Amino acid sequence: MLELRNIISQLRAPDGCPWDREQTPKSLKKYLIEEIYELVDAIDKEDTEEISEEIGDIFFMLLFVAHIFEENNRFNLKDALTKSEIKMKRRHPHIFGDANFKNSEEVWKNWRETKIKEAQEKGETPTVLGNVPRSLPALQRAFRIGERAGRIGFDWKKADDIWDKIKEEEIELKHEISSNNHDNIKEELGDFMFSICNLSRHLKINPEEALNFTTDKFISRFKKMESVIFEKNLDINNLTIEKLDEIWEQVK
Repeated sequence: MLELRNIISQLRAPDGCPWDREQTPKSLKKYLIEEIYELVDAIDKEDTEEISEEIGDIFFMLLFVAHIFEENNRFNLKDALTKSEIKMKRRHPHIFGDANFKNSEEVWKNWRETKIKEAQEKGETPTVLGNVPRSLPALQRAFRIGERAGRIGFDWKKADDIWDKIKEEEIELKHEISSNNHDNIKEELGDFMFSICNLSRHLKINPEEALNFTTDKFISRFKKMESVIFEKNLDINNLTIEKLDEIWEQVK
């Protein structure tokens, strides 16, 4: 870690890299997000070498952001790590204290109660929904919000119970589509998708992973369709939807 910090200091020095010197915490946000997703992709591929590399990249970006705040005398890395150490020990009294929890549900209950106390101490209004970042992908955010609401019993009892809600939202969406009111359509489409996320959660399937799987499948089949079209010396831009569907069914 010390060598990485030295590298960052050199990059940010007056005679360092012009690009690195221009960066701010806000300008680095998109790169942080990209690095996280690259790690997620590597984990999905179960590529140990790539996972190791991506963890290193993320660690570098975190040190980079911390260094900028340290330059401005806002805080230093030791401050950030100390806060994390204190927080983790406080939220795990069954490991670092005298508490005794029987199962993960009791651990979660204590975690939730501790976070509520922390919010109150900061003068914030506590909520069982926690502080799920708005910058999360929308499907993942909906999944997490439904999950947290469900922990206090504000939920359907089983997956089958959600179908009525999905059908209800479908009817409302179709009604707004017929009215041609864009804002209402957007709202009802969101309600419909939120219901699907809740169904996904009850089925213990992450909607982001399910949609990514289907998108990958579509891409693979589409490329096969393009290969068939290329082999037949056809122009994909001039084919009718009927012809495209015919070839699509062939490659399925």
